Amino acid sequence: MSDYRFSRVFFSRFWFSRWIACAAPSLALIAPAPAPAAASGYVRVSQVGYEAANPPFQAYLMSTAAESGATFSVINSKGATVYASAIGGLLGTWSNKNVTYDVYALSFAVPGGDIYTISVNGPVPATSPQFAVNTPEVLYPGLLLNTLWFYETERDGPNYIPNALRSAAGHLNDEHAAVYDTPPLNTNDLISTTGTPLASTGAVVNGAGGWWDAGDYMKYVETVSYTVALMEIGIRDFPNQMGPAAPLKPPAPPGSISYAGNASGAPASSDFSAEAQFGLQWLTRMWNNSTKTLYYQVDNSQDWQNFPNFESEYDIWTLPQAADDYQGCTIDFSYICYRPEFIAAPAGSKISPNLAGRMAAAFAEYYQLYRTTDPAAANEALLDAENIFALADTSFADPAQGVGDGTCTSGCLLTIIPFDGYPETVWDDDMELGATELYIALQSAGGKLPAGLPVTTPRTYLMDAAQYANNYITRIYDNGHEDTLNLYDVSGLAHFELYRALGLAGNPGGLAVNQATMLTALKNQLAGAIAQSQNDVWGFGVPWQDGDTTSHGAGLSVMASELYFLTGSASYNTYSQRWLGNILGANSWGSSFIVGDGSTFPNCIQHQVANLAGALNGTSGGTPLLWGAASEGPDGAATYGTLSGMILCPANGVDTFAIFNGNDGSYNSSEAAVYKDNVQSYSTTEPAIDLTSTSFLMWSWRMAGAPGALP
Repeated sequence: MSDYRFSRVFFSRFWFSRWIACAAPSLALIAPAPAPAAASGYVRVSQVGYEAANPPFQAYLMSTAAESGATFSVINSKGATVYASAIGGLLGTWSNKNVTYDVYALSFAVPGGDIYTISVNGPVPATSPQFAVNTPEVLYPGLLLNTLWFYETERDGPNYIPNALRSAAGHLNDEHAAVYDTPPLNTNDLISTTGTPLASTGAVVNGAGGWWDAGDYMKYVETVSYTVALMEIGIRDFPNQMGPAAPLKPPAPPGSISYAGNASGAPASSDFSAEAQFGLQWLTRMWNNSTKTLYYQVDNSQDWQNFPNFESEYDIWTLPQAADDYQGCTIDFSYICYRPEFIAAPAGSKISPNLAGRMAAAFAEYYQLYRTTDPAAANEALLDAENIFALADTSFADPAQGVGDGTCTSGCLLTIIPFDGYPETVWDDDMELGATELYIALQSAGGKLPAGLPVTTPRTYLMDAAQYANNYITRIYDNGHEDTLNLYDVSGLAHFELYRALGLAGNPGGLAVNQATMLTALKNQLAGAIAQSQNDVWGFGVPWQDGDTTSHGAGLSVMASELYFLTGSASYNTYSQRWLGNILGANSWGSSFIVGDGSTFPNCIQHQVANLAGALNGTSGGTPLLWGAASEGPDGAATYGTLSGMILCPANGVDTFAIFNGNDGSYNSSEAAVYKDNVQSYSTTEPAIDLTSTSFLMWSWRMAGAPGALP
């Protein structure tokens, strides 16, 4: 499922007609024929590196000419050739409207503990970027630290972390946010209210804190709850990488960050505890347990049909600290200075099951982590989890109906305003995850549960989880295995969690599923990705043009690691590393899609802080990058458009990756994948908290190899 994330830029399309002079036909007759383009060759590798224990390693040669008879050498850091061979067979072609590239396999094995390059000698010579071969404990810690840096920099509100990109708190007026009903939108997603711009409920709520969603400053329960749930699972399962769960304290900003597969000087672990607590704290502000009221969004991105002078989030380009007194807070900018907060429904009403499930999971996981070290907060979180879960609207109509091109006519899940910004279409997976985490939470208490809980029997939630899993698996519209772990579908994690919870319970009978059912479901999901990878010249598990490439690639790597852990099948381990490599340089464009990870990565991301306060040339030069930010990656199209204050990047506007756009096989414009490193192209360069979430789990799985025991 593609991410229909709305850009903050309102794009204009300019159609240029080509003016042809009357003399042009005669000039064309006498003009010399253009000289043939020189043949070009490129070596694509996983720029982060390769895990030494798992040879042979896979690189790729792409060339505009046949490479018959070509050989390649792998050269170590001392300049010595340590491996040489003929290039492998032709894997296929990658084509665009101007050129077709032949793609060949370069399979090799070299000792770990060094930095290498690959040199191709043949009709079209080519050389790779440098890459490491080492243990996961050396390759990945710096990259996990990069990811932590991203979330720290993405903090909103008074408890920001000063660093070279952040010099002041932002959106302090959110501490007294006025609450509004969800406004009606017209077919162009303009707010169509009359009389008043927004309908106030009269309530005021503290909406400060939380992470910005993406390159803008929107804050959504949809994405924060998903991110917190994944982050807490990472802390619980991989304490040596993401934990341990520690009492809340402000973390120090990273001092030295390694990347490009070189973790020299990087710490052995990155403690995400404070970040997970920071995210959960904001969720507690979005949920009023006393009145059973959910608030689901802070800030507004949509313009008004009948109030054209009012400005919204997507109309400006600033640092976050500028918002609280933007343009003197005159009437036109009132919703910039005083950002609206939106209520999901009246107090005590049913909650959209996607939000209920993932919020319940986040609160229940908090209890799992802190029930002994901070029992008061943990007990409150568990009560919140049970109350939210109980209010889920499980009679919700099949959300696949009425959803086509990202619009929704009826029966839509509540995600954000507008729905087509995040058109989530399944929810049984969210409820499965919520019920599973509630079961694990109650089971971990050993019968010593806090007073006042509506449900105290762990098996109740295990039965619920099993039923929701069965519902998901048997859904006719997706056959239970069409998507991978990402914001829109958490089944790739929920199924794994439920498999482990069933094991904790002794794999009891009498439930809608058992461990064998869940293992088959996970295998079926990944089988779709494996089938896709076998039809892709790069071996990637989803079509490159479908969008959210980075998030899907990391999610696939996580799911393959899960299945390697459950089955011991080495093929899953291979796929996990291959898909990791695909989003880190082993692709047509020869670029990593995570900032700072690799030797070539996005320089011009659509992110206000990165654009206004960071380096725009791929090197720090005294000004850092937004380390660890996972961008959208290749999509079906690039986008363009500017706002006042935006620093154009690249400054010369040159699209160096355009020559690598295309598709596997014969060129088909409707299936072409496009990657453009340009601040204007949100569809390929915008980072987000949900896009980055699968990457911290991916690094942790690769380093740890297996999760710790459930509590």
